[in-house]
Amino acid sequence: MTDRPFSVLVLCTGNSARSILGEAILAQLGRGRIIAHSAGSRPKGVPHPGALRLLARKGIDTAAFRSKSWDEFTGPCAPVIDLAITVCGNAAGEACPVFMGAPLKAHWGLPDPADVQGDDAAVDAAFEQTWRWLDLRARALLALPFETMGRNELAEHLARIGQMEGAV
Repeated sequence: MTDRPFSVLVLCTGNSARSILGEAILAQLGRGRIIAHSAGSRPKGVPHPGALRLLARKGIDTAAFRSKSWDEFTGPCAPVIDLAITVCGNAAGEACPVFMGAPLKAHWGLPDPADVQGDDAAVDAAFEQTWRWLDLRARALLALPFETMGRNELAEHLARIGQMEGAV
């Protein structure tokens, strides 16, 4: 594709939970191959406390994570995006953002751990499960030679990855 790292934008409506975790996982596992970003169509303004607790437990510095609008990735000064992945769960009745532009698109729908009610232990368990599902998908993506794949072939693989365990 190019001689620069593959740029991935993980999208969800609020950019406070799943997309933040997806950004963190792709940045960590894909270091050198992937530049990861996240955004939302209607950002909450701050990452969910459960997401921040999980990142801290994983040893990931949370200072750089923020809930932001996808508008930051659409202007003339925005970074080039090669792949936009939506992680919202349409089956749950959410409005899933549709990213405009030319990047390859994939849907990896998952239940929203931010919707879990209960004490911190219950919320943390939901975030851990979401982490596991996103980690599986990120590892499947990174197992591909996506740098040399054609768009159609990569799109087929991304669709299969989106149907892995936990898909909604």
